[in-house]
Amino acid sequence: MAMAHRRYLFVAGFLLLLAGCDARIHKLTLKDETRFVVHLNTFGFYANGTLDVNLLSLRIPEQSKDSSMHPVGFSLAKSRVSGVLSFTAEETDSCPLSTMPNSNEPIILFILDINNLSVNVKSSGVRDNQLTARPKTNGQPSDDKASRKTRASPDDTVAQQADDKAPSDAKALEKAPANEDQKPVESSKDSKSDLETTGIEPKAVEAVTNVEENVFQLSKTSPVSLALDKVNGSYSFSFHMVFGKLDEGLYNLNFHFCQNLMVEKDLPYSFSVEVTEKNPDGYLSAAEIPLSRLYICMAGVFFTAAMVWVYTLMKHRYSVFKIHWLMAALAFTKSISLVFHSINYHFINTKGHPIEGWAVMYYITHLLKGALLFITLALIGTGWAFVKYILSDKEKKIFMIVIPLQVLANVAYIIIESTEEGSSEYGLWKEILFLVDLICCGAILFPVVWSIRHLQEASSTDGKAAMNLEKLKLFRHYYVMIVCYIYFTRIIAILLKVTMPFQWQWCYEFLVEVSTLIFFMLTGYKFRPASNNPYLQLPQDEEDVEMDEVVTESGALEGISKVKKTSNGRERQKESTL
Repeated sequence: MAMAHRRYLFVAGFLLLLAGCDARIHKLTLKDETRFVVHLNTFGFYANGTLDVNLLSLRIPEQSKDSSMHPVGFSLAKSRVSGVLSFTAEETDSCPLSTMPNSNEPIILFILDINNLSVNVKSSGVRDNQLTARPKTNGQPSDDKASRKTRASPDDTVAQQADDKAPSDAKALEKAPANEDQKPVESSKDSKSDLETTGIEPKAVEAVTNVEENVFQLSKTSPVSLALDKVNGSYSFSFHMVFGKLDEGLYNLNFHFCQNLMVEKDLPYSFSVEVTEKNPDGYLSAAEIPLSRLYICMAGVFFTAAMVWVYTLMKHRYSVFKIHWLMAALAFTKSISLVFHSINYHFINTKGHPIEGWAVMYYITHLLKGALLFITLALIGTGWAFVKYILSDKEKKIFMIVIPLQVLANVAYIIIESTEEGSSEYGLWKEILFLVDLICCGAILFPVVWSIRHLQEASSTDGKAAMNLEKLKLFRHYYVMIVCYIYFTRIIAILLKVTMPFQWQWCYEFLVEVSTLIFFMLTGYKFRPASNNPYLQLPQDEEDVEMDEVVTESGALEGISKVKKTSNGRERQKESTL
């Protein structure tokens, strides 16, 4: 009991830890990283959507501070198909920061010039985006001078702004959009604590925030040079971008640290960055905005289907097996999981991050739903309670394999949902989830195949050929149903997702939920209680069945019909076909 109690506490603590991670207000800290490209996020922007990027601290090796040999910076590229065919994914052999692509698709490069303490902004294909950032001045301070300027008093800052402001800057500020008052995300106490744990000095977080910022129309301006701050060997800068009507779409934000592997080995670097992406209606991407309403509606549909199933079981209670109640529990758990999923997305959209309590409830119900789904499908596939009441040794081994793998798959899903895309473990857990999910889907097909083979053999050996053939037909239909469900949700729906416009990609989740509902309904219809299911009805008199076959085959009593009483007292007339 004590050990089980400790396990429950461990699981609860694990879920609470994951729920505390940020979701749409991204904060990523990497130490001793060697990847050339770090994918920070993919987000669908509507018109007037905003992107705030705050590079809190960047530390690179001394030998890589030559910007011409080791370009460092960010790229913001518009994806053509759900991030699969973006510019950064197509030309993996070359560094995108070195050359401007010959493409009409919008792409913006933020290239850090370490020697001159500036950030060079280059854009291609951008039509109506606006960039708000602090430009580089001729007398750009460095090191200690920059750190003193960040801590200047408000009066000194106002005076400096009054002296430096030019008429051109004033005109640019007058053209700023209404929602431009959103400033770049400032570093918080949590950011400083994270930097301390990773070895990055907290002083690097004190970026320049109270200095004049300019508005740049990227479609009209020449290459822009922004200010890059340096504090104790750590580099930082920030910018705020507003997406126009012509440039709305799905964008990939990546960090690049280009190296020449022919000359040198991997050079480690460390950085901390905060990214806030927002649409006019909330923090969700364009494809995720309808998901909260979709999940709550589908939860109501699943709950209604579960209530109809329970009514059917109560109506035919004398023919109900335990597996029928397990199917009801699966439908209710699926409905509850969708409710918590909808609530989770609602808070992410309004606050930028999930609420811990609701997130934990969603993760718990998601774990239960996944385990119940594969257990129920495997039990039905073995024919438990429908064909036999005892599982064979090889069928028990299937459960010993599928259940732990399904738990691992759900844990991988939770970690992916709670981990930043740029972290190194994100890709690993994503591959684990894909592999384990395929193994589980393939494993539950084996019991169905074994049941079909068993019924084929039984139909040719015992005297219940007609009954076994009916059950054989039932399990063949069930096998086809499982294959179609797996094929549609794992392949076809994903292909449809990558071909849809970015604002319609929520239809992928809609198709998955609808196909799951149809699969549940067909499974319930095929395996409904025996008194209401011709596939599972037991013959009342096997001798009469055999006599029917003998009389029919002999032809001696051609034209004579036989009357037989059924269990409810009604008479049934069966005429010979010969």
